[in-house]
Amino acid sequence: MKVAAIQMVSSTRVPDNLAQARALLQQAAAAGAELALLPEYFCLMGQHDSDKLALAEPYGDGRLQQFLAQCARELGVWLVGGTIPLAAPADARHVFNSTLVFSPGGDCVARYDKIHLFRFDNGTERYDESAVLLAGNQPTTFDLDSRDGRRWCVGLSVCYDLRFAELYRAYARAGAQLLLVPSAFTYTTGQAHWEVLLRARAIENLAFVLAAAQGGVHDNQRRTWGQSLAIDPWGEVLAQQVQGPGVVLAELDMAQVQACRLQLPALQHRVL
Repeated sequence: MKVAAIQMVSSTRVPDNLAQARALLQQAAAAGAELALLPEYFCLMGQHDSDKLALAEPYGDGRLQQFLAQCARELGVWLVGGTIPLAAPADARHVFNSTLVFSPGGDCVARYDKIHLFRFDNGTERYDESAVLLAGNQPTTFDLDSRDGRRWCVGLSVCYDLRFAELYRAYARAGAQLLLVPSAFTYTTGQAHWEVLLRARAIENLAFVLAAAQGGVHDNQRRTWGQSLAIDPWGEVLAQQVQGPGVVLAELDMAQVQACRLQLPALQHRVL
């Protein structure tokens, strides 16, 4: 199965971001991708964290969800919509940072709300997602029937979740062969930890990992690390892009997952 990680440098202008996303998705589909993954905050990197509140949509309706459904349907791909802000009932001051999955028919088949909310303060940079985000509490997988007749179990996560290995181990226990990580890692933390964490999650769980990132300097002067990656179950990097908008393509072979898990049955040797 061919997959695509879409790397973007999203701006403060939603229409421009959607146009950029559509063009990159068209490129991925033209290259034969069956699944395309957009990065976290593909729709908006605002001047302020609170800008997400004005963009929030009720689950099941809104221009961002309509955009994703239409792209999936028109391009005939499984589309994992990075993240968009979804309204939190009875809480106008917070939103969920949500990944939505659309089938090639344009149907929303899965929703994952980011569980772990990023907080970082090194004296120069300071982030606290809990100021405007509510944390999810439900790990989520979905089944994808690829064109070669294989059925993939896919585990969903977002950015900071990457630091919490127990989430991905739960996905491995559920049978996931592919782990998705849409992200907007900061340049500072990405430079230090991004690739090593992604490779570790692949190795620990003997699964493919696909990570779509924001990668560049944004209108709000935030700098994101980029380096969208596809990684195989042995921890080898299959494809990547360092910075700037682009499409990272990789061929995933279910047989490789099965072979790795047979040769090294670490998932069967778990004690804790």
